[in-house]
Amino acid sequence: MSDTQANGGNVYVAYKSNSYLFGGNAPYVEEMYENYLDNPGSVPDNWRSYFDALQHVPAVDGTDARDVPHLPVINAFAERAKQGGTKVVVAAGADSDLGRKRVAVQQLIAAYRNVGSRWADLDPLKRTERDRIPELDPSFYGFSDADFETVFNTSNTFFGKEVMSLRDLLNALRETYCASVGAEYMYISDQTQKRWWQEKLETIRSKPSFNAEKKKHILDRLTAAEGLERFLHTKYVGQKRFSLEGGESFIAAMDELIQQAGAQGVQEIVIGMAHRGRLNVLVNTLGKMPKDLFAEFDHTAPEELPAGDVKYHQGFSSDVTTPGGPVHLSLAFNPSHLEIVNPVVEGSVRARMDRRGDPQGKQVLPVLVHGDAAFAGQGVNQETLALAATRGYTTGGTVHLIINNQIGFTTSDPRDLRSTLYCTDIVKGVEAPVLHVNGDDPEAVVLCMQLALEYRMTFRKDVVVDIICFRKLGHNEQDTPSLTQPLMYKKISAHPGTRKLYADKLAAQGLGESLGDDMAKAYRAALDAGRHTVDPVLTNFKSKYAVDWSPFLGKKWTDSCDTAIPMAEWKRLSDRLTNIPDTVTPHQLVKKVYADRAAMGRGDIPVDWGMGEHMAFASLVASGYPVRLSGEDCGRGTFTHRHAVIHDQNREKWDTGTYTPLQNVADNQAPFVVIDSILSEEAVLGYEYGYASNDPNTLVIWEAQFGDFANGAQVVIDQFIASGEVKWGRVNGITLMLPHGYEGQGPEHSSARLERFMQMAADTNMQIVQPTTASQIFHVLRRQMIRSLRKPLIIFTPKSLLRNKDATSPLSEFTKGSFQTVIPEQSADVTKKAEKVKRIICCSGKVYYDLVKKREERGSDDVAILRVEQLYPFPHKVFGAEIKKYPNATEIVWCQDEPQNQGAWFFVQHYIHENMLDGQKLGYAGRAASASPAVGYAHLHQEQQKTLIDAAFGKLKGYILSK
Repeated sequence: MSDTQANGGNVYVAYKSNSYLFGGNAPYVEEMYENYLDNPGSVPDNWRSYFDALQHVPAVDGTDARDVPHLPVINAFAERAKQGGTKVVVAAGADSDLGRKRVAVQQLIAAYRNVGSRWADLDPLKRTERDRIPELDPSFYGFSDADFETVFNTSNTFFGKEVMSLRDLLNALRETYCASVGAEYMYISDQTQKRWWQEKLETIRSKPSFNAEKKKHILDRLTAAEGLERFLHTKYVGQKRFSLEGGESFIAAMDELIQQAGAQGVQEIVIGMAHRGRLNVLVNTLGKMPKDLFAEFDHTAPEELPAGDVKYHQGFSSDVTTPGGPVHLSLAFNPSHLEIVNPVVEGSVRARMDRRGDPQGKQVLPVLVHGDAAFAGQGVNQETLALAATRGYTTGGTVHLIINNQIGFTTSDPRDLRSTLYCTDIVKGVEAPVLHVNGDDPEAVVLCMQLALEYRMTFRKDVVVDIICFRKLGHNEQDTPSLTQPLMYKKISAHPGTRKLYADKLAAQGLGESLGDDMAKAYRAALDAGRHTVDPVLTNFKSKYAVDWSPFLGKKWTDSCDTAIPMAEWKRLSDRLTNIPDTVTPHQLVKKVYADRAAMGRGDIPVDWGMGEHMAFASLVASGYPVRLSGEDCGRGTFTHRHAVIHDQNREKWDTGTYTPLQNVADNQAPFVVIDSILSEEAVLGYEYGYASNDPNTLVIWEAQFGDFANGAQVVIDQFIASGEVKWGRVNGITLMLPHGYEGQGPEHSSARLERFMQMAADTNMQIVQPTTASQIFHVLRRQMIRSLRKPLIIFTPKSLLRNKDATSPLSEFTKGSFQTVIPEQSADVTKKAEKVKRIICCSGKVYYDLVKKREERGSDDVAILRVEQLYPFPHKVFGAEIKKYPNATEIVWCQDEPQNQGAWFFVQHYIHENMLDGQKLGYAGRAASASPAVGYAHLHQEQQKTLIDAAFGKLKGYILSK
């Protein structure tokens, strides 16, 4: 648009402070108009009314086009200003240059808002000159020195004075956007949020106005942060602690966050962070007793766990006082996989929100602390951010803090650290605003923390505070960073420290020459005495929302649990489950599924897998156990067996027209939640683990679309699910459903990597099961909640068996009995003539049905087939009893679908050998060892399948284990 167009052919200048129609505001008004055209609800009511009326103004060519060209819009603005009685001075001809300059002023303001952060004074080390940004130079817009005293109307465009000279405006812009704070928010699409940031920052020029007491408190927190690090550095020389030195302002930020959050009604804060500064947070934020930390350094702490973990991975919880009342703080346990703790924290927060009935996250706040290199480099961050606004995973916004030491890890060259300008650029995808702040300006850091929290509490969205600091020591205390970063560490060695700089600043302001030294001495005395450094920590406070884990602690393993339900309850639940309201029109295929389920409920036909699973869920929620099921396809089910959510075929909108029968099985039932997750494994599984870690009474299930996809979440499985209890004492009852089975679908859709779970199985840390009937899935899901034991449950679920009639179960198996860890021989002909049995074939999973079919073809009555449904903990007692039923059997064969180097073979052979009778031999029947989980050619799959089934009945070959 030309300058002439932008001013409607003239330049009109409004002097009234409430005028928003003068020419200088044209870019802002035009932007608002564009937003209106895109979404009328995105602009304020008064503007929407005006723009609605404007649609009836004829366009230039006399037509009634809906979208009017900008020229009539600008002219209409001028005319409205005139008619409204606003004093307007019109300058024409020679004064057209003044109009251009007014537009240029708006462009200058926009430039500082958009890219001012790139010229901000953010580096405490001041290693390089700030790059020149042409857009921030007035000359870029045609201004000269002669224009600096020209006064422009800035009301409603730049928050502050209503009229400012160009010189004053430029100074204000630089103070706001280019001093100790560099703000990024202009990529936010919501105008209300952008204007919020503009008003908050510009009215105060991004500078706080703290009183003397506040400043002293900030110095006190800096003193604590530095004091602990120096104490540990001298007392425990060379021991790893991942020091915070150089980033002490982070502790002041955390203190401010907690106090302000409490004042705004937050009652719980869950913190996730890696090891940098973690010990400092434990002592100076959460109030861990220094003497307890010292005991860990001295190796005198009690060793209560089978494995334990290093001190900078430990979690902690406490309650502290704030202006709004007690706030419970939880620091999540985490491994060295840096950012992997983030989704775990989010899941933990969601569980707390649900327990409190707090859907917006007003009472629970997630706080994630990152390193700069990890935040930019770890893919789990993108996955976790992608969850932020989705229905099943939102936590009402997360406050992110980055301890940005500008080096990432010791040997990294800045040119290789990342491919983006800022380490925070990943958050632009979810439109999270970022405040970059100089760590050597602790007051600015505290201000950013205040603004970030206020934004989160107002808009319920993620926000980032990027504290630009440095790392005084190496990656750990045994590292020598000057080997690879000599120039940077020359600067660091000459830096006096943030605490010293701030103490000198306060002394210059007349707050006491010895203030800093006095605080340092007092803190050192507290450390020497081993006292609390956070005042006050509440020692006897307990929230009514706290979870009681005592019923599940210290429990010994047991398989037995009565999970049957009475026939009357079965009938009642199945009736409610299959009663679809007349207002919902299901797809014809779904209608048949539910008609069949109604028949199964009556006992007319055997119960299939989908109904068995549904009845397990229904009986649990009816008994008061919530169920949360998530995964990429779990509403319908990847193999269309579940249909937990019925989609009305006549619906017109996504947010209407669905019906979930499991939410309607009882008048006063527990919640049933089923979530079709984003296309993520790592973050979603981490989230669900976090949820389960804070709610032992909810059946939390993550279902992989294909079992192989658990590969993408292997870190969560390794570091949390398998080892969380032995490392950190964290009991967790999460359930994984992993579709598994060799159906000729290739290497990525066959194996859920059973061998990996078997390899991790020890210390009764998890349950690994492969059920093969509908009643088995019913009982194992119910057992997971009814038994007073919480262990991760890994279920290898089938694919073809979902519709295999042989895998159905009679109604009687649901109204009596329980989960069978081993299913004995089912053929009456074999069991009646047990003395004739010469070979016992043991197996797990789908291959059982292939073996039975082959036996029938052969007419073999001297072969017994045992199904091991629970692979770990291995059911020695039951399995051994089954083996003894066939005293004349001389051969035992383990048969599996998987290649020999995969599956359960290498693990169960030892268990089987332990239960074999004297003289028996053990052999293997299955695919040969393979580098790939399965072949990709259908004909080759069929050949392999036939060969392994034949081998199960043939002569023992290859590796044979004798008793």
